[in-house]
Amino acid sequence: MISQLVRVPVDGAAMTGDLVVPTPARAVVLFAHGSGSSRHSPRNRMVAAELRTVGMGTLLIDLLTEREDIEDAATGVHRFDIPLLGHRVVGVIDWLAAQHDTRALPVVLFGASTGAAAALVAAAERPDQVLTVVSRGGRPDLAGPALEHVRAPVLFLVGGRDPEVLRLNREAARRLRVPHSLQVVPGATHLFEEPGALERVAEAAKEWCDDRLKLVPLREDGAPETGED
Repeated sequence: MISQLVRVPVDGAAMTGDLVVPTPARAVVLFAHGSGSSRHSPRNRMVAAELRTVGMGTLLIDLLTEREDIEDAATGVHRFDIPLLGHRVVGVIDWLAAQHDTRALPVVLFGASTGAAAALVAAAERPDQVLTVVSRGGRPDLAGPALEHVRAPVLFLVGGRDPEVLRLNREAARRLRVPHSLQVVPGATHLFEEPGALERVAEAAKEWCDDRLKLVPLREDGAPETGED
């Protein structure tokens, strides 16, 4: 297993991430965090650990620089800047495609809260590289016109006690032109802090990704066929 702290450059900014890639790996899951969160989010780290048990690599990355994060904590100026966050997710996807350990792997985008909008924007811009998008308690409505251009299947996971976000997810799902599923986690609120809620999220994400990966043809060496040499 490869585990390392990485620095990903995008347009002069350097973003810090934790990359873990099991050997062999079936895919790499890029986590786009939500408002005010970071790669240290215990919720996303728990889900990432579960995904690794079924052979998926994970990259939890801060989409804001340290200076931007300080500014955002004081003013909230960056957390809803979906064009900026989406552009940086695209940059990370391109970085993964250039790394020896991940370039042959399908990319799964896992977005939480506003990070889900950034993930959908990136999926629309990189249709040939993104296998699927998973949204946990996301704000897909903030992706705007990008929703109609997403070509990857999408899984929406929403807490049953998060009515406004559930409504926004249902509206966003109706705008998609790709296969999608909206699954409600009973009794869960927006942060999925209730006992067993995150476990339900992790299990649903594993099953969804596994189904998508079964449709990816394999090369002779057993690796997923991505079109890359």
